[in-house]
Amino acid sequence: MSTIIKPNHIGRKISRIRELRDMKQEALAQALGTSQQTVSAIENSETIDEEKLIEVAKALGVTAEAIKNFSDEAAINYFNNIYDNDITGSIVNAPYSNHCTFNPLDKVVELYERLVQSEKDKVEYLEKLMKLK
Repeated sequence: MSTIIKPNHIGRKISRIRELRDMKQEALAQALGTSQQTVSAIENSETIDEEKLIEVAKALGVTAEAIKNFSDEAAINYFNNIYDNDITGSIVNAPYSNHCTFNPLDKVVELYERLVQSEKDKVEYLEKLMKLK
């Protein structure tokens, strides 16, 4: 019995990451400063030199190691585990869980302060107009 090991096809991994990031080849080409045909050639390549890999990784917003170690199974497991790690512990309640990365009250205060400043600017402008008449 023999086990066939799939080659580490870097081009396919780049293609999958690009697709998962909802990016077209043209957009990646523009980020790399190259043509869509060049991106297509990269994605069809089994290997890629390290410098180009780092450049592609930067354009995709990931690390070169993330591309090298990417697998569809790992990505699926990652997204499946999002619900497993939810506070509520169930998919049904997941949309109702709140994981703020900021204090909502701070945002309300910030918005109020911007509104007050806007009103002050408006009053100042109207007073200038009144003085001109």
